[in-house]
Amino acid sequence: MLASLCCGLQQAVRKQNHKCTQTNIQDDVLQSEDGPLCAAEIGSELQKQFAILPGGRGMNGSPIVIFPEFPAFSELEDEEVQNVLRYLTSVPSVAASGVGFILVIDRRLDRWAAVRATLLRIAGSFPGNLHLVLVLRPTTLLQRTLSDFLFKYNKDEFKMKVVMLSSVTELHAYIDPGQLTTELGGTQEYCHDSWISHRTAIEAFALMVKTTAQTLQTFGTELAETELPNDAEATTNLLHTHTLKKDKMKEDLQVALSQGGRLLECINEPLQTDPEYNMTYDEQENLDTVQRLLGQLDETEAAFDDFWERHRTKLEQCLQLRHFEQHFREVRGQLDVTSERLSGFSEVSVSPAHAEHVLRELSGHEDRACDVLDCALSLASEGDRLIENSHYAEDSIRPKCSELREVCEEISSTLRSKKSLLLKAMELHHALEKASRWCEEGIFLLASQPVDRCQSQDGAEAALQELERYLDTAPLHTLIDHSAICCQYEAALTTQLRDQVESVFQKQSSVQEMFEKRRVSLKKLAAKQTRPVQPVAPRPEVKSPLSSPNQQRKERRYSADNAICKKVETPLQNGGTRHASLTEEEENLAVLRRHVMNELLETERAYVEELLCVLEGYAAEMDNPAMAHLIPSALLSKKDVLFGNMSEIYQFHKRTFLKELEAYTDCPELVGRCFLERMKDLQIYEAYCQNKPRSESLWRQCSDCAFFQECQKKLEHKLGLDSYLLKPVQRITKYQLLLKELLKYSKSCDGSDDLQDALSSILGILKAVNDSMHLIAITGYEGNLSELGRLLMQGSFSVWTEHKKGHAKVKDLARFKPMQRHLFLHEKALLFCKRREENGEGYEKAPSYSFKHSLSMSAVGITENAKGDNKKFEVWCNSRDEVFIVQAPTPEIKTLWVNEIRKVLTQQLKACRDAIQQKSSDTPSPTSNNSSISLSPFRSSGQKNQKKQEEKKGEQSPNSDVNSSSSPKHKEPAPHVTLSRVKWMSTSSLLQSKRQGWSKASLSVDASEENDGYSSGEDPMNSDPEDEVGKKLAPGKYTVVADCEKAGPQELSVKSGDMVQLIREGEEGQWFVKNLRSSKEGWVAAENLLSLISESKSSQSLSSSDGSVSGNLSTSSSCSETYTSFSDIKP
Repeated sequence: MLASLCCGLQQAVRKQNHKCTQTNIQDDVLQSEDGPLCAAEIGSELQKQFAILPGGRGMNGSPIVIFPEFPAFSELEDEEVQNVLRYLTSVPSVAASGVGFILVIDRRLDRWAAVRATLLRIAGSFPGNLHLVLVLRPTTLLQRTLSDFLFKYNKDEFKMKVVMLSSVTELHAYIDPGQLTTELGGTQEYCHDSWISHRTAIEAFALMVKTTAQTLQTFGTELAETELPNDAEATTNLLHTHTLKKDKMKEDLQVALSQGGRLLECINEPLQTDPEYNMTYDEQENLDTVQRLLGQLDETEAAFDDFWERHRTKLEQCLQLRHFEQHFREVRGQLDVTSERLSGFSEVSVSPAHAEHVLRELSGHEDRACDVLDCALSLASEGDRLIENSHYAEDSIRPKCSELREVCEEISSTLRSKKSLLLKAMELHHALEKASRWCEEGIFLLASQPVDRCQSQDGAEAALQELERYLDTAPLHTLIDHSAICCQYEAALTTQLRDQVESVFQKQSSVQEMFEKRRVSLKKLAAKQTRPVQPVAPRPEVKSPLSSPNQQRKERRYSADNAICKKVETPLQNGGTRHASLTEEEENLAVLRRHVMNELLETERAYVEELLCVLEGYAAEMDNPAMAHLIPSALLSKKDVLFGNMSEIYQFHKRTFLKELEAYTDCPELVGRCFLERMKDLQIYEAYCQNKPRSESLWRQCSDCAFFQECQKKLEHKLGLDSYLLKPVQRITKYQLLLKELLKYSKSCDGSDDLQDALSSILGILKAVNDSMHLIAITGYEGNLSELGRLLMQGSFSVWTEHKKGHAKVKDLARFKPMQRHLFLHEKALLFCKRREENGEGYEKAPSYSFKHSLSMSAVGITENAKGDNKKFEVWCNSRDEVFIVQAPTPEIKTLWVNEIRKVLTQQLKACRDAIQQKSSDTPSPTSNNSSISLSPFRSSGQKNQKKQEEKKGEQSPNSDVNSSSSPKHKEPAPHVTLSRVKWMSTSSLLQSKRQGWSKASLSVDASEENDGYSSGEDPMNSDPEDEVGKKLAPGKYTVVADCEKAGPQELSVKSGDMVQLIREGEEGQWFVKNLRSSKEGWVAAENLLSLISESKSSQSLSSSDGSVSGNLSTSSSCSETYTSFSDIKP
């Protein structure tokens, strides 16, 4: 056990020495040349056992050093002898060493020469104070005789007191046998190896104690010289580092204490085995030394713990100070922001609703400010606690606490002042509103009193009592003293509010004046004595020339009791009464207009505030680093997707639109001008609505995240963000409702036209927004939708398709089952898409549209009525090679679409006409400008003869100019025909038809060719379809230019290109017709014939060898018109 303890102590000492070397601590014990030796250093010399210190004492307390028999003593090195002797003399205490050492030299088996050499060597090298040298001389006769004889002569050489002893018995006379080892006849048990182990362990422990104390002292110096950091993080790191070092020091200290305890147990081990065991003086000194070292360790540990506690307290106070300073800066910044917001907060209000809104806004500011104030006051209290706990930075903390309390008091005072002013303003607003409502209700009362009933005495008295009762309520509702009001609410009176007070007092005065005038009139009527009514025979009423029929109707309406109590009045007096009533009606309408205008302004202000709340409470918080950890990854960098262009909408309404609307407060009927002037700016809602599906989808992904919940909690909103993101959509639709209300009450005002235009424009924006929402849902279209021009219309239809192959017309196999298609009409193309409903909620359930087909509007023709169904029309291209039969949900929708397509084709016609006119003006045409061709198969006999004559002239002179029936010389009114099936062709279709050539039997590929023709100078759009009703059919041969299916068993079906003969006219507008191609006969409705045939003998084919432009000349049923120079006309 002692050996292991010694080994452990040596390792601990080496470890401590290594630490001391790293920290540049000089070890006086190990590195000093003059210092005492250690057993570990001369272990090999001590192991030779040529000199020992068993621990015995002489009678005077002198330590005993024994030199046992060692034949090779003379062979020892001087250094070895000196080191051992120096070490042995350093072991006893200073007091014992001062008495002097007793040396016992055992040379009983040696020779005198060796004895003499030993004594001389000891005398020359012994470092301590010698009290007595006892020599056991050799025991052989010769050597003993020599020693006796020679010792007397060499006695002075030794320079020390030497006593020669012949036996151990003589030795016992000088030293007690209990102090001698058994080899010298004593009783002391001595083990040299154990002694070396004890000495090594004790010296290692002593060195460990010394090293540990020096390390602790160095660490304490380091702690004392450490500068305190200036930020909380560095202070935390320093405290952590020092704590780790302290813990390591404590571990080393505990190791030393543990080693000392074990060493103490080893020294006390003999006593534990034998309680009667008596320790030697050296063992007792060893015990005292270890106990003293352990005491030193305990004192060192206590001193270090005390110093560390003070150092830790200082570091913790430094950390508290840094946290306090950091929180102070944060709270001070929040207080500055709160103070700035409050200083910029305007408590001015213009209405009770606005005052309540401003008060709610101030309450929100107050709630947020209270949170900041609570934080500030809590921080100040924390500073007070630091001061109470004797913080070293009291001089720095106290001023900050005072500053926080002063700023909090200032903000609280500002809040109380603004709230007090707002409450006073709200109280005044309610009083003004109450007075204004009393005035308006009084005006309504005056307007609602029927004039005819007031003409009688009873009626006048009843109306007078009604006025009196209403006037009795005036003190409860009206404002009494103007000066008192101004004095009472002087602090809350702004310029605008003062004007409102003046306006209400003026309105009260005006209403009271109106009531007084009505009272005077009613009193006069009630005071008049009515004459007895004498029955007379009724006579016709003579109509006054000054009374119009409208006025008489009004008089009858306002005179229900005319037969009972009719008062005779002159027409002039009646006119005056009606004028007063009209004035009251206008006043009522003005009140209603003001109500609508107030609603518009109040909701506009609330809307602006809500947008600001969303932008500051949600959008701005997405850029707040303190909230970054709450934002999910799906929401990062998606602020523009979530909020769209809400910021742009807010800036427009805040800076521009709201201020301009407020300018029309006193003239609501003119507010339409404001909408018209800002209609282009209001189109920003289109971009917001287009982004709404993406915003809705993103919101659904992240609606449950902690970021939105925290923002909603801060704003104290009961509704989530999605409700506020819907506000712009709701606002743009709210405008048209308010404009409708204003228009209803402003029919006879100057601004009614502007209101109507503004309403139409707003509805146009809503339509554009709705259309664009559908347009962005188109998928699969490879081109650029923006290149198709403006979207004109969109809607869902049932569609059938027909395709012509060669001369036969082949319909789709699924002809009886229509395809459901969503059509998008652009300026340049018509798109066919398939509607697909999406799963989900909200905008995610919005349909998408898969692109299927498109038609270029430059190659499109239409047939306005198809298959006799008033909901169907045809869209076709390439000379009806591809026909789309479209069925609308209602006839009205079909009419809207046909009209819109007609407009597009008309615009194409106009563009083509302008281009041709430009070209003809640049290049003179060989054809006379006033020449034209009449192509109608329905003509008078004079026209037919004239046509025949012109055809003969054409045959005789093919190169001569062609004159039509519409020339100025022979011009007659052309009869008109009403057609049930009317086709419209695009200019490109007409040009394609011309390039392909027309059939000989038919002049036109369009049913509209059956109408009267126009010259190039005429406008085909000027004809009126209503003038064509009276046109009659005549028997003859005609060419069919459109298909017609039979509707009954006796009716005849014909195809485009067939030659038919009209035989006779039957009943109910039916004609008996024979198909000359199929030889079949049957009945065909006359109204269908008008759109199906052209006269065979007047039909012609047109050709152009020089490639000149040709086309179709039509009536108002066609949107195409051709300008050409015909090189040849053949019959």
